[in-house]
Amino acid sequence: MSRILFVIIVVSFLDTFIQLPIITPYAMELGVSHLLAGSIVAIYSLTNMIGNIFGGHWIDRYGRKRMLLTGMFFAAIILIFYPLAQSGWQLFFIRFFHGLAGGVLIPAAFAYVGDISKSKTRGRSMAFTGAAIGIAAIAGPAIGGAMAARSQIEYVFIFVAILFFISTFLIYQFIEESYVSTEKGKFSLSEFMPLLKHPRVLQASLAAFALMISNGTLAFALPLKVSDMGLTSETTGMMLSTYGIVALIVFLTPINRIFDRISSLSLVITGIMIIGSVHIMLNIVTIYSVNMLLMVVYGIGFAFVFPSMNKIVAEASSKVDRGKAYGIFYAFFSLGAVAGSFVSGATAETLGLPFFSSAITMMTVGVILIFIARKYPVKGKE
Repeated sequence: MSRILFVIIVVSFLDTFIQLPIITPYAMELGVSHLLAGSIVAIYSLTNMIGNIFGGHWIDRYGRKRMLLTGMFFAAIILIFYPLAQSGWQLFFIRFFHGLAGGVLIPAAFAYVGDISKSKTRGRSMAFTGAAIGIAAIAGPAIGGAMAARSQIEYVFIFVAILFFISTFLIYQFIEESYVSTEKGKFSLSEFMPLLKHPRVLQASLAAFALMISNGTLAFALPLKVSDMGLTSETTGMMLSTYGIVALIVFLTPINRIFDRISSLSLVITGIMIIGSVHIMLNIVTIYSVNMLLMVVYGIGFAFVFPSMNKIVAEASSKVDRGKAYGIFYAFFSLGAVAGSFVSGATAETLGLPFFSSAITMMTVGVILIFIARKYPVKGKE
C-alpha cells in the first residue's frame, strides 16, 4: 500500500474520530434538546449506511479513483458548513449530507486497497489500513478536544476541511485508477443479493457489526465504569489509548505476518471470542490494573479481527463487484456503530450490566461464524 493511500485513509477516518469529543457540545451550544443532540450524533452513521450501499454501486460503475475524489471533495465542502450552522436543525442536515459523502469514501478506499494488494501479502496490506485507522482513532479525539479547548470548536471543522482539500489534490495527482466497469447499468438492490448471500461476505459483515457493537459499548459504558471506580475521565482516555496502541503494535510490527499465514476466518473468530470474554470480565472486575490488562487483551482481539475481516471481503469479491461488497460490509459497520451505544444503554438501564449485551452479541456472532464456516467450508487455500 502506497504512502499516499495510507495518508488518505488516515484523513478519511480522522474526520469521524476528531468529532467524537466535540459534536455533542457543539450541538448543545446551539441550544438544542438532548433528543435532537442525540439525533445529530446518530444521523451521520445512519446516512453513512445509505452512502455505503449506493456508493458500492457507483464505485464499481465509475471507478475507485473517481468516487474517492467525489467523496473526499464533497466531504470537504460539507465540513465548511459546520461553523455556519445557526440552529440544531441546520447542524442535523449538515451531518445528514456529511454521512452520505463519508459513506462513499470509505468503501472506495478499501476497494482500491483490495484491487492493488497482492494475494500473498493482502493480509499485511489490510493490517496497514488497520494501523491507519488506529492512528486516526488515537490522534483524532486528542486533536479535536485540544483544539476545541484552546480556541473554538469551529476551527476543528476548518482544520479537517483543509486536510480533505489537500487529500483531494493528492488523489487527483498521485492515485491511479484500478478499475472502471464497462457496464453502465442502473442501480438495483438485486445486484447486491448474491453478495449478501455469499457466506464469506456475510461472515465479514457480521464480524464488522459485532466489532462496532463492542466499540460503541466501550464508548458508552467505560466512562461510567471508570467513574464508579472513583477515577477520572483521564483514566478512560488512558484505557482506550492502551487498546489502540496494542492494536497498532500488532499492525505495524513483524507480528502482522500472521495475517498472511493464518486463516483470516480463524483470526476473526478468535478475536471476536477474545473481545466477548473481555466484555464479560469488564462487568465484574473493579481493580484498575486488571482493567488495564483487559484493554491490552481487547487490543489483541481487535487487531486480529479488523484486517482479517477486510481481507475476507477482498478475497470473496472480484474487481467487478468489490465496491458493492465493501458497501455491504461498511453498512454493517455503520449499523453496529448506531446500535452499540443504544443497546448497551438499554442493558445498563434494565440490568445494570452495560457490557452484558455486547458480550452476548460477540459470543453469538462467534458461534454463527463457526456454523457458517462448517456449512460452507473454504475450498483450497484461503
